[in-house]
Amino acid sequence: MRKIITTILLVLSSVSVANDKIPKADSVLVEKAKRKMYLIHEGMKYREYDISLGDNPAGHKQQEGDERTPEGKYIIDYRNPNSSYHLSLHINYPNQKDKESARERSVSPGGDIFIHSLPNGIDWKPQAFKGQDWTDGCIAVTNAEINEIWKLVENGTPIEILP
Repeated sequence: MRKIITTILLVLSSVSVANDKIPKADSVLVEKAKRKMYLIHEGMKYREYDISLGDNPAGHKQQEGDERTPEGKYIIDYRNPNSSYHLSLHINYPNQKDKESARERSVSPGGDIFIHSLPNGIDWKPQAFKGQDWTDGCIAVTNAEINEIWKLVENGTPIEILP
């Protein structure tokens, strides 16, 4: 049985290497409570990442400086190849609902929410960040992971961030 499984896995891996076609994500899903981010293609989760969030992760981002990661439906609208965090993908927070809510409370909704990696210059110690919430409200992954995400997630891709 083990030999059959090994053979099947080898065949499948050689097919994917031969095709060298990893699909682009149709959408991105973030589950804050699980600290997980998924890339989705045709309704199936096909990539999974452990993530770090803002220093104050519980609840939806309410205003600038609260260090919360927003919750809701957004779009990856642009990318920054010259980021202070190796590479980064911008999330179009705040949306109209976020702006209206902040205006009602006379506060700034904040912004500059990205999927990014580790700060430049400290890629030698990524394990120090693993399992820690340390961003100002962004979603953080490793440098190797952001390299992959950069290739698989295009501008215009929807992202849903769940509590």
